[in-house]
Amino acid sequence: MMNRLTLLAATALVPAFAAPALAQETPQEIVVTAQATNATQVMGEGDLGALGRKKAEDVPFTVRSYNEALILNQQPQTLGQVLENDPTVRTSYGFGNAAEQFVIRGFALYGDDVGLNGLYGIAPRQLIAPELFQSVQVLNGASAFLNGAAPGGSSLGGSVNLQMKRAGADPLNRVTLGYTSDANFGGSFDVSRRFGNDGAFGVRINAAFRSGDVAVDGEFRRTSVVGGAFDWHDDNTRLFLDLGYQKVEVDGLRPKVTVGTTTIPAVPRADANYAQKWTYTDLRDVFGVLRFEQDLGEHAMLYVTGGARDGSEQGIYGGVTVLDATTGAANGNALYVPRTDNNEALEAGLRVKLGSAVTQEFNIGGSAVWQVNRNAFDFLYGPGFAGFATNIYDTPKAEIPASAFVGGDLDTPFPISRTRLLSAFASDTVGLLGDRVLLTGGLRLQDIQVKSYNYYDGGSLTGTYRKSAITPVVGLVVKPVSGVSLFANRIEALQQGPTAPIDPSVVNAGAVLAPIKSTQYEVGGKLKLGRMEAGLSLFRIDLPVGYSVDIGGGLKRFGLYGQQRNEGVEFTLNGEPVKGLRFIGGASVVDAKLRKTSGGINEGNRAVGVPEWTANAGLEWDVPTTGLTLTGRMIHTGKQAVNVANTLEIPAWTRFDLGARYVFVAADKPVTLRFGVDNVANKRYWASAFDVFSAALLQGQPRTFKASASIDF
Repeated sequence: MMNRLTLLAATALVPAFAAPALAQETPQEIVVTAQATNATQVMGEGDLGALGRKKAEDVPFTVRSYNEALILNQQPQTLGQVLENDPTVRTSYGFGNAAEQFVIRGFALYGDDVGLNGLYGIAPRQLIAPELFQSVQVLNGASAFLNGAAPGGSSLGGSVNLQMKRAGADPLNRVTLGYTSDANFGGSFDVSRRFGNDGAFGVRINAAFRSGDVAVDGEFRRTSVVGGAFDWHDDNTRLFLDLGYQKVEVDGLRPKVTVGTTTIPAVPRADANYAQKWTYTDLRDVFGVLRFEQDLGEHAMLYVTGGARDGSEQGIYGGVTVLDATTGAANGNALYVPRTDNNEALEAGLRVKLGSAVTQEFNIGGSAVWQVNRNAFDFLYGPGFAGFATNIYDTPKAEIPASAFVGGDLDTPFPISRTRLLSAFASDTVGLLGDRVLLTGGLRLQDIQVKSYNYYDGGSLTGTYRKSAITPVVGLVVKPVSGVSLFANRIEALQQGPTAPIDPSVVNAGAVLAPIKSTQYEVGGKLKLGRMEAGLSLFRIDLPVGYSVDIGGGLKRFGLYGQQRNEGVEFTLNGEPVKGLRFIGGASVVDAKLRKTSGGINEGNRAVGVPEWTANAGLEWDVPTTGLTLTGRMIHTGKQAVNVANTLEIPAWTRFDLGARYVFVAADKPVTLRFGVDNVANKRYWASAFDVFSAALLQGQPRTFKASASIDF
């Protein structure tokens, strides 16, 4: 507490000491320039895989990007905290540990399936520190044609792509010191230069470190990241090399709460932690991407992108299942998992644009992803899998339970799965009436191969899955007047098909089904008026669901007989309605229903963990002639079903965040002070009920103070 008060007092006093300098000789233009440079922005553009980098108004999809100034100003510690700005995205944890997963259009996007510079499998998994990235791009909707099938099997309702920082036109020297309550301190530096004729060679090096307790009682986080970007170009050739290192440690992570009762337990106090001190997660990733672009004349470009990641992680992950909703009595358990990943990805293609009155843009190419996962596990459940007694309201200390069940080699994990995804794509976009009408059609042929290995005999091959599928796309853009873009699309998502359960009564037991295609239909419009951009879309996504049906004689057959249908409306509004006032916000309504269920049970029920509606509103106001910027944000999430039967649900919640930035000049150099408070009211709430395996709740973060100071020199 003393550290917090000392820091807040120091932050408040600095502007007072700086005021005389401002009054005497501070160049106002430096302050204005610094405010403009650090303005939080949402850009209507993004990398659309096979189609390349496009402006939102030119494509039949919903895409936007959050810039690096937003990351710098809001001081997020994870990718999920960046995506809190998006009204169509919500964040949960997966797999019982510190693994962020995102909910877009009612479907999961695993951290494993977040793209980096357009490639799958290269970004760090589980938790991603945001300091290395120039933009965070969100694509709403299916993307199997654009990016290929996601190797983790998610990305059905949307995808996220990260772009590493690159050297800009202007030199940059920036040092930042930061603080997050309760006692998490750190700093970063960011240096950028261009050299040679016309700035042909660029270098950008940046790094960040932070360590200490966060606002959840007893939860400790330490993060180290280093990134390097190198690029070169001449008139026809461009070469980019991006390298990154990330190490993340989380001790005493507050876990999700599995509901083992017929009522939802009351939310513990906002900063409560029902984790045991011996739980931890250690993550380490080394990754890089190399890209080559060659112009073949005025209208054609050849490109090749390759990337690799070496990742390792281990941890003791805690689980809590509430047995009495009134008293909070619960059963605890633990799981130890060591894991390593070796991933490579490659994409190559040719892009050609021809014509004048009628234009055509051809894209042909292919991609490949190779992944090797080595892991083992130790269920620390104690004798008889009994676990240990605990309580989410008054958590006692417990010893680590004894090992109950081990799989694989805990000291040197061997391969458990090898994944190979190959694809070839082709598309043609025809432009009419000066590209005011754009019609896109394309196909991607995808081959999915997964080999799985036995945990218990040293890693013998247990099965091979190899299936192929074609995923088409059709999209139309019509621009009737300047600033208005209407669009429609039909596109699919793709994931590995399920395996029929091993059951004597199932006639196709063990059969591996073809890849599952979920089909999306979407119509919408985009409006650009001055510095404001608005988007509206209506969508429907149908996902086949597998289960067994009776075929007579006491026998059953497993197949894709069920369906989950997610229908919804999304609205986004971003920009600067008047100079110095910026807005980021919107709303989303998703009706996610179960259809064609087995025996009609749960027919028409809401899908678990999908909010009925979400809304965001974020404001920044540059107070005229003062160097001060005031910020505020509202995040609302509607009620969510907790179980398939819909007998349990968590209520809607709303959170408010406030902050300020102050820019002044010291020795002719701009200095920026930032202060923010997330969850100002210290509201206690269940933030998410989204979970792949069970009815589990994630508690929202408590009130969190953030402060930082940057100097550009």
